[in-house]
Amino acid sequence: MEIVRVENPLSIKDELMSFVFSVYQSTGGAYPALEWVENKPSIDDFEGFKKVYEPFLEFRLGEEFDELYVGRKDGRVIGTVALVYNLEGKDVWWVPEEIKSERTGLIEFFMVDPTYKGKGYGSRLLEFAINRLGELGKDAYVITFPNLEAYSYYLRKGFEKVMDYKEFVVLKYKGQRRKL
Repeated sequence: MEIVRVENPLSIKDELMSFVFSVYQSTGGAYPALEWVENKPSIDDFEGFKKVYEPFLEFRLGEEFDELYVGRKDGRVIGTVALVYNLEGKDVWWVPEEIKSERTGLIEFFMVDPTYKGKGYGSRLLEFAINRLGELGKDAYVITFPNLEAYSYYLRKGFEKVMDYKEFVVLKYKGQRRKL
C-alpha cells in the first residue's frame, strides 16, 4: 500500500463516497454513524446514503480536514486518514474545549476497506498519522464512539481514554512514536 497525500480532497469525492459506503455496508451501518440522521439508509441503499452523507463529506473535505491521506493499492483507495490540527475558527462542535490547544491534532476519517481488514494496512495508516502529527508538534487525539470496534482498536494501539464527551469518547496517544 502506498500512502499518498491528497492535495485537492474534493477532487476524489466520488471515489471516497463509494469507499465510505463500502465501510458503512461492512459495519452494518454502524460507521459512519450518521448520528444526525433520523432514518438511516439501509446498507443496500447507496443513493440514500449519498443523499445524507455527501454534504457532510463535502464539508469535511473542503473545510475541516487540514491534511487527507489515502492508502492506495492497485490504483484504488483501500484506506483513509485525515488530520485536523488548525482548530481555530472551525466548526468542530464535537471537540471538547478542554483539549483544544495549539498542540491538539485529531486523527479523523480513519477507515480501511473491509476486504483488507486484518492485513496491517490500518496499523500503517494510523502510525503514519501519529508520526505526521508528531512532526507538526501535535499530540494525537481520536474522538470516537465507545460502542465501535475502533474504540478497543485504538486502546490496543497506545491510545488512552481522556474523557467522555457528549456521545463520544476522547482518546489521546500515549504510546511511543515509531519510525516508519
